[in-house]
This record gives sequence, structure tokens and C-alpha cells, in this order.
Amino acid sequence: MLHSRLLPRFIATIFPGLSPRVLAVGLPLVAALAVSPAPALASRADIPVPGWASLRPTKNNEINMRSGPGEDYRITWVYHQPHLPVRVLRASSGWRLVQDPDGARGWVILGFLNRDRAAYVTAGDPVAMRAAPDTKSHLLWRLSTGVIGLLGPCDKGWCQLDVDGRKGYVTAARLWGVGD
Repeated sequence: MLHSRLLPRFIATIFPGLSPRVLAVGLPLVAALAVSPAPALASRADIPVPGWASLRPTKNNEINMRSGPGEDYRITWVYHQPHLPVRVLRASSGWRLVQDPDGARGWVILGFLNRDRAAYVTAGDPVAMRAAPDTKSHLLWRLSTGVIGLLGPCDKGWCQLDVDGRKGYVTAARLWGVGD
């Protein structure tokens, strides 16, 4: 590494046309940028692998799942449901291998994934959404299989769920997308 007193001379020999004033102002700025930490990654890029994500709402609500990590691979599924939770299994240069609630696996462009956690009501009888995390709490709604909601905190077997602005608590055992 060059000594700080030698750096201006070194730069002046590489760029002989630069004035001392430009060097005096520009070098500290360049040095500060060189040692500054990189800015935090966008929320999409820091989706943990393995981890959970949801499908980002799009203009036409169509997201393609492909058989491989690239647009040359065939489309295996076309999703029309925003916020569908997916399990992220692997990463490959801007693509993520994901698994949907039905177990289908395929590759999705990272830009179509959202870090917002969501949950999917699993198969069975309609599940109760309650006002509080307790089986004796006031029943708000009954949710059918396939209902998707934004996931809130989970504790002691219950998860807070927001289904289109309707908030309540659902037993975690009936939700896909819950867990680490």
C-alpha cells in the first residue's frame, strides 16, 4: 500500500493533467469511498437460502416457474396468486429454486420474490381465525384451504395472519409457510 504522502504524487504521474486542486478535493473523496462499507443489499437479495419468501404482486399477477435457472428453460407453472408463500431452497445467479405449498419445485427470478412472509391454509376443514391466540377466543372467520395471508408473529402454536386487512390468529399447525 502506498504511503499517504506518496499517493498524490503517484496519482499525478498516472493523471498528469489533473490540477493540484482537483487532487486535493478528489483524493479524500475517493479514499473515503474506497474504505466505506458497501450499502446494505435490497430486501429481495437478502432472502435467506434456505428460507421463506412470497411471490411479489405483479402488474398481471403472472409469475413463471421454470425447470432450470434461466429463461431458456421451459415454464412448468404459471402462478397467479400474489403473496403465495414459497420455500427458497437454492440460489443461482439471480434465480431461486423454490417449493410451493403443493410441493412443486422450480426456478423463479429473484425479482419476483418478496421477503414479506406469508402463509397458506393447508388442506382440511375450514380453520378458525380468532380474535386472540386462544381456542376460546371470539371466532372472527373460518378460512378455507388455499387462503393466503401475510404472516405476523407466531408464538405458542398460534400465528397472527392478515387476510386482505382482516387480522386474527390461526393455529400454526394449519399454516404452510411457518417456521425457520
